Amino acid sequence: MTPIPLLNSSGRFARCSDTQARRLVSAWLAVWILILLVLGPTGTARADSVENLARKYFPQADRVGAFEGDPLAAPVYSGSQLLGYVLRTSDIAPIPAYSGKPITLLVGIDLDGWITGVEITEHSEPILDAGVSELNLKYFVYQYRDITVEDRVKLGGAEREGYVVIDGITGASITAMVMNATIVKAVKKVAESRGIPLQTEGARITPHPVTPVQVPKKQAPAWWLGETSEPFWASVWRERFWQVIVLCSALGMLVFILLFQDWLTRRPKLLKVIRNGYLLFTLLFIGWYTLAQLSVIHVLTFISSVIHQFTWQAFLVDPLIFILWSFVALTLLLWGRGVYCGWLCPFGALQELIHKIARRLKLPEYRFPDVVHERLTALKYVIFVALLGLSLQSIGYAAKAAEVEPFKTVIVMHFRREGVYLVYALALLVIAVFSRKFFCKYLCPLGAALAIPAPLRIFDWLRRRKECGRPCQICARQCEVQAIRPTGEINPNECHYCLDCQVTYWDDHHCPPLSEKRIRREKSRAALEQMKSSQSGTAHGKE
Repeated sequence: MTPIPLLNSSGRFARCSDTQARRLVSAWLAVWILILLVLGPTGTARADSVENLARKYFPQADRVGAFEGDPLAAPVYSGSQLLGYVLRTSDIAPIPAYSGKPITLLVGIDLDGWITGVEITEHSEPILDAGVSELNLKYFVYQYRDITVEDRVKLGGAEREGYVVIDGITGASITAMVMNATIVKAVKKVAESRGIPLQTEGARITPHPVTPVQVPKKQAPAWWLGETSEPFWASVWRERFWQVIVLCSALGMLVFILLFQDWLTRRPKLLKVIRNGYLLFTLLFIGWYTLAQLSVIHVLTFISSVIHQFTWQAFLVDPLIFILWSFVALTLLLWGRGVYCGWLCPFGALQELIHKIARRLKLPEYRFPDVVHERLTALKYVIFVALLGLSLQSIGYAAKAAEVEPFKTVIVMHFRREGVYLVYALALLVIAVFSRKFFCKYLCPLGAALAIPAPLRIFDWLRRRKECGRPCQICARQCEVQAIRPTGEINPNECHYCLDCQVTYWDDHHCPPLSEKRIRREKSRAALEQMKSSQSGTAHGKE
């Protein structure tokens, strides 16, 4: 049995066999299976029936009719008196969300045009299952009570004339926008079709008047009724237009960096400034500000959408995520996995910046031996395949298991998580102090998903010399993500495109082949100058 060296608690290398290594991997997977079982099944539907929810919306109700009419709505009665209607938003305004499927909300409206209650009854949104608390969801939908069908609703931000401002959902802003749009459009259509009077601004002083105030029916703008041809995602793109411009400009700059990498890597000081600045931009703007952290859940949702019913609307609802994925798809063909993992991943940028600070403080760095490193890199592929299998059964299950990614905790939720999630995320960041991008190298299922098509890249942009690995090991030892094999080849599945090896490639003081040529040139130049000096001395002597 071939022994494998591993780091022990003192930082020195211990030895274990292949069997022991396999047992370590099996134990790790068993822990995650246990966590999944503890998390339990995902409930995308509420236990409450339509009738029970209707009674919450109309406490005096004693019966609920069938869903009928165009658009569909169920009348709610107290004896023979009609109190209002309940409607399912997916029957009327089925706007696709992240999962590619609409979110179903049961909404009540009374005969005066007031919304009396909202409840999420069914959804397939991963973020609502794994990234948002039940309390936050209940608070979000509760805010729609006592809003009229005529009100224009704005999520978050400053007060705006003519709009009712309500709080969005932290970490799920696009999903909140989808729910808002589907609620507003659905209740407006039901109110228009049933002749429900629209409230004036003055009528809002008495939320539920005893005697209904009949006011002239106002004709709402066509775009508000959803009767125009413009899809929902177009309004989201308009709202985030400046963010789209900033992101596209940054991606254009990154393309320039990649295309002219030979010029930049010959100027290591300039490259260092540019790279550190870009990592900060990725963390602060792409990550913590716009929350545009890509996740393996996006990959699984895309696969599920292709298998079932593909629609572009589901992917266009978040412009920054859509742009990033489009850019990643292009760069995968040209440069491989490393462009996203090394430049555009907010959590990866945070890890790398932490590691750079640790090196400045001269903290110790630990590396696994190559044979152990190669085996550990397989973990992320195992995790990805397991998540893919779960997603075929339920995206909700996969979303909970995908908490192996600390992205929601660190980037989307800004560390506002509790218990095991926060401890796990902080532990990974502490490990990053001593092992550069440990999570990315060994555990990241998104990295695995991006690495699978990496060998299909069209060009090989990273330069190598015939001496690389035979016998020179300079770049292999300097590569902190251990993407360069002892034989000299760069592993495209593991390379994060930091360009450190390319700096060495052009450095005639660090690259041995170039260093030898430089030394020969310097010796030749010195000999020539010595010969000229000698000839000049001889000439002076003759004079």
